[in-house]
Amino acid sequence: MTKNFRMLFFAMFAILALGLWLEPAWADKLQDAIGATPQGVDKGQIDAAKPAGFLGIPGGPQVNPILAFAWAVWCGWIFSTVGAFGGVMAGVGHMTVFGLGNYAKSFKQTSPGLNKTITDSIRGSNQYLVGLSALISSFNYYRMGRLVVPLAIALGIGSMLGAWGSVTLTAGKVTFSQYQGWFGLFVLALGCYLFYETSSSGQASKKKAKAAASAFEASVKKQKSGEVVDTAALGVKVTKMSFTQICFTFYAVEFKFNPLIPLLGGVVISAVAAFLGVGGGFLLVPFLTSVAELPMYLAAGTSALAVLISMITSIITLISKGVTFDWALIGLELVGIAVGSVIGPRTSKYFSDLWLKRLFIVLALYVGIDYVLAGFFNIKITG
Repeated sequence: MTKNFRMLFFAMFAILALGLWLEPAWADKLQDAIGATPQGVDKGQIDAAKPAGFLGIPGGPQVNPILAFAWAVWCGWIFSTVGAFGGVMAGVGHMTVFGLGNYAKSFKQTSPGLNKTITDSIRGSNQYLVGLSALISSFNYYRMGRLVVPLAIALGIGSMLGAWGSVTLTAGKVTFSQYQGWFGLFVLALGCYLFYETSSSGQASKKKAKAAASAFEASVKKQKSGEVVDTAALGVKVTKMSFTQICFTFYAVEFKFNPLIPLLGGVVISAVAAFLGVGGGFLLVPFLTSVAELPMYLAAGTSALAVLISMITSIITLISKGVTFDWALIGLELVGIAVGSVIGPRTSKYFSDLWLKRLFIVLALYVGIDYVLAGFFNIKITG
């Protein structure tokens, strides 16, 4: 592990330790929200006689540990495979699969403060998971020569500003219904855009990306047939760096970009992602494949490092706002995330560049439609 990645690894766990250290202050804030909630057995009330569930709230959802672990493995795999959607899938897990969304929504009228507290906890929990996946994925892709470090850093610098500003402005102010609706709207818009990109007209403008992807896939076929291929030598090689242009090659195909563009893109993307409580890979990947014209094989690793920088910034900001977390649940999920994130980079080479995007689109359209209807119109497709 390189020195830079060791520093990022320790930074992530330092953030986790900081959260545990500040737990008493958060507990007081959570208890105030619980104390302001009506007591009873009806919807939107807290029954003190019931066992503690999510966040230690009496009567809160009891998350099945096996389900939590399995879902975290899936989240780690999907993020480390396509460089995106890990945070979105983490959000789907927390909101729908584990039932935390309906639970938060039940307090919309009776206890708005508790509704927003649970919403912020879901947002932050998503980011802890995708942050660890981004760390592991970044290291693995770097070793494989599939990470454009200068591009990721340019995005990451912009992400720090965007994430800090977004969390500072929205922490403690967003109801669950608002969060779920906007979450779905952004994901739906992304799915529609990517659907266009996989069409014949969308693919026509991706000649460099297709050439690099084809060269990479050809090398994988050679490896399968037993031929020795030096993939490290064919991986990302930076050939020129300046304030206005950075050039690099990947499998003999040259790419160029102006670092100021991803820096500005990072500000916008991370602001949206931090508001949604996700990593931002689902916006970074289309940015990298469209604006920078990278093949998906490079977008995944480059997105992961940019997401990691954004996650560290966002989580620290959430901690400063006193967001409460369920540490037992997060700890279990982090183990699952680690397992999925190790598997992802090693299996992604067996999927075609186009089919990885199509998997992305199917997930985006389904999740987007479901959450827009549930958040803005209270119409449920899933639970």
